[in-house]
Amino acid sequence: MNDVLLRVTDLRIAYGAGSRATPAVRGVDFEVGRGEILAVVGESGSGKSTIAHSLIRQLPDEAHIGSGSIVFDGVDLLSLPLRAMRTIRGRRIGFVPQDPSHSLNPVVRVGEQIAESLRRHMGMTAAAAAQRAVEILREVGIPEPEVRARQYPHELSGGLRQRVLIGIAWACSPDLVIADEPTSALDATVQRHVLDRMQTLARTHGTAVVLVTHDLAVAADRAQRIVVMEQGLIVESGSARDVLTAPAHPYTQRLVAAAPGLNSRRLTPSARVGDRAETRDRRVLVEVTGLSKTYAHRGGAAPAVDDVGFTVQRGTTFSIVGESGSGKSTTARLVARIIEPDAGTLRFDDVDITRWKGEQLRQLRRRIQVVYQNPFGSLDPRMTVRAIVAEPLRAFGIGDRRSRAELVREIIERVRLKPDLLDRRPAQLSGGQRQRVAIARALSLRPEFLILDEPVSALDVSVQEQILQLLVDLQDEFDLTYLFISHDLGVIRQVSDSIAVMKDGRILEHSLADEVLSRPTHAYTRELIGAIPGAVAAPNVSG
Repeated sequence: MNDVLLRVTDLRIAYGAGSRATPAVRGVDFEVGRGEILAVVGESGSGKSTIAHSLIRQLPDEAHIGSGSIVFDGVDLLSLPLRAMRTIRGRRIGFVPQDPSHSLNPVVRVGEQIAESLRRHMGMTAAAAAQRAVEILREVGIPEPEVRARQYPHELSGGLRQRVLIGIAWACSPDLVIADEPTSALDATVQRHVLDRMQTLARTHGTAVVLVTHDLAVAADRAQRIVVMEQGLIVESGSARDVLTAPAHPYTQRLVAAAPGLNSRRLTPSARVGDRAETRDRRVLVEVTGLSKTYAHRGGAAPAVDDVGFTVQRGTTFSIVGESGSGKSTTARLVARIIEPDAGTLRFDDVDITRWKGEQLRQLRRRIQVVYQNPFGSLDPRMTVRAIVAEPLRAFGIGDRRSRAELVREIIERVRLKPDLLDRRPAQLSGGQRQRVAIARALSLRPEFLILDEPVSALDVSVQEQILQLLVDLQDEFDLTYLFISHDLGVIRQVSDSIAVMKDGRILEHSLADEVLSRPTHAYTRELIGAIPGAVAAPNVSG
């Protein structure tokens, strides 16, 4: 590669010491040219974030570099004294972390946080740094930068906070920026705007970027070259086009197949049983009419859900898609009767359940269950898997100890978990395993209706695909009806029969999935579709 800016050679990093050391990076080599965007792709535990932090020498205390070199513009960063490294970090190498809520100082105004970097590394006066901070906020696409500069991080949305971090990283016009999962917590349209801005800054300033991501579709959209990591090793590297169109390694092939933005097909059951699908009851199971919910706040009151209505047929998946704050999760909680509506009617199996309370509502829980976004937060960390799945059975007095144990084992196998996990606790499971446990618990009462609130958004893409396929298979096996909530149209189109698009508490359009995805009638829906990661690169896959 001509004009190499960064060269990493035989990098080996482990966590812990001695016989208990766990290798995280195992002999990695790669290069980055000046002005190039290189994507480092891999799932959780692949070692990609460890590499990102090693490039700025900010590894946690328990991490140790065993060997290798990180040569930046002819200088091995691993051999530099810490003081010299501090002058390079921020001035010549910028860093964009994953989570702005933990990376910005909550008690310092955002303009001052940018100005601090300018004073420290560029020697600017306080007045000049403050003025330049406002200009940087404008450059990263933040509206009303003079106003925003005087605000604290909590007064900004997640997308605006992430743009502030990008502004800090680029403040001193560095030669290299490392972006570690910079948009993984953002909605698709916000993600696109943030990545657009980062790409523009890279092009304008001639800055090289190492983009660390678990999402191959994001990498395909933004990078010239891609490095794919698995279990601390680089298993494949090449141009973005070559990696997408002709992936050589089985792991890369799985990532390409699993990436929602690159995968446009509707998932089908793995093994349909007989002709049940043709004879099933497809009458309306859930009917929502005029549903509204308003929350009071210091400035007055804001409708979270405003006159929402839809129907869901038995055995089908009705999906609601929208960005954070659109009202989709509040709608799910209203339909689940977790919160009370201010207005509107909920009918389940042709019975009005809107005002059910007490034992009526408790018995309804046997027929309607919810699976949440974060299984680690919804599973009791003190309980074993066996106890978690059996808990609803005990609560409703179903069976005796022996029959419950048999049911739990059967359900665990149905969600494709091994029985030897039954005595583990949530902390001893992977994210995908925890979500399968949450699904098993929801299924233990044999419900008819599952409400799935962002059930895969916290998972790596290949694990997402496994869970989505599992949900499709379980729906076919048990004739389940789903209300599926997501901000990701790439995920939505893999599971949906019908789709509703929400914004500001209202449904803008809803129809059959193919209609919404191929012939959207609302500009906002078209924007959501255009923001699906992989939309830029997807034509290359087939070409």
